[in-house]
Amino acid sequence: MNIYVGNLSYEVTEEELRQEFLAFGEVESVSIITDKYSGRPKGFGFVEMPSVAEGQAAITALNGKTLKDRTLNVNAARPRSDNRGGGPYGSRGGGGFGGGRGRRY
Repeated sequence: MNIYVGNLSYEVTEEELRQEFLAFGEVESVSIITDKYSGRPKGFGFVEMPSVAEGQAAITALNGKTLKDRTLNVNAARPRSDNRGGGPYGSRGGGGFGGGRGRRY
């Protein structure tokens, strides 16, 4: 089960997050998402647990728990979509120079 963990303190390490979830069962992986340019954590991450029952127990127990002065937001992760937006011009697409309003060809 893939679990989303939000509102993480920037000081929380992957090992500390793993220890929180180990109390509820086996943890396959822990990943705290970082900014690709600065390397600074973005304040959220994902925990993978092989057992759905153990994952649900972790979600129930850890959602709303305080870790390093931040209240955790823990829930089942939504599947990642292929259309993630972003790109070099943001999620609005395009870019350019105003769309050519007022031009006559």
